[in-house]
Amino acid sequence: MTTTQEERTPEQDLPYDVFSRLCPSRGTLEHITGRWGALTLGALSEGPLRFNALRRRVDGVSEKMLSQTLHALERDGLVHREAQPVNPPRVDYELTPLGREVTARLLSLIHLLEGSMDQVLACRERYDAARGGR
Repeated sequence: MTTTQEERTPEQDLPYDVFSRLCPSRGTLEHITGRWGALTLGALSEGPLRFNALRRRVDGVSEKMLSQTLHALERDGLVHREAQPVNPPRVDYELTPLGREVTARLLSLIHLLEGSMDQVLACRERYDAARGGR
């Protein structure tokens, strides 16, 4: 049985559906919204950075995890890696146009969370107190 255009739902008209476990957009969403992905993109919103400067900016990330995160974001087209042919090697990372667009939206969420932390912390206190502490 085939559906006509009138019978199709808005979701069926989408070329990708992040809620489908097989959709490739789900992996990209995980790269962007995971702790290290979000922090890496946020740090790169300030401008191009070398690996060690980026690692210092994203406090707590290991070298291995930052490397994996950068590879994933580069593969998704969000980060550009520029290797300079000098000795010692110099590699800079910066956001692509798509990366800047995604990061602008991500930064809105980050700023909202930072501005709401007093409320979040108060909610946590009430929750923990109601349940006998944690």
